[in-house]
Amino acid sequence: MKKLNWFIITGFFSGLLPKAPGTFGTIVGCVIAYIVILFFPNPNLTIMLLAILFSIIGIKLINEYEKNGGIHDDKRIVIDEIAGVLITIGLLGNLKDDTFIKIFLAFISFRLFDIWKPSIIGKIDKNAKGGLGVMGDDILAGIFGGIFAGILYIGYLKIKTLKGI
Repeated sequence: MKKLNWFIITGFFSGLLPKAPGTFGTIVGCVIAYIVILFFPNPNLTIMLLAILFSIIGIKLINEYEKNGGIHDDKRIVIDEIAGVLITIGLLGNLKDDTFIKIFLAFISFRLFDIWKPSIIGKIDKNAKGGLGVMGDDILAGIFGGIFAGILYIGYLKIKTLKGI
């Protein structure tokens, strides 16, 4: 595999860290989102477009990797976590308000669904092959995580209102 492709699918080499590569890939996704929030006028749209781009590139490069003898769902491949957490973040409301809270809730929610793999997420993880299988469960974890993070954020706003913060 070309070094550039390996650099991309390992989340800029974050997936090569010896412990918790998926968590570090998720952190890379959060950092990318934060940079977009700082510098782009419509961060939600930009983040969702990036999630789509990472997903398409991920499917293609992972298919190539596995075709050439690579391990299916190799732990070092974290482009799926990047795409998934970008989806989670992109589904939240105005990212210019409560940015750090939203990114934190997105991180926690996405990792919860990515690790737990309830329902259809787990079925895709176990049954789908190739790049779509590797990316598919994280894409769904991103969607479920976005919904859950939104619910948590509403709870945060309720508590904030009650306390008069």
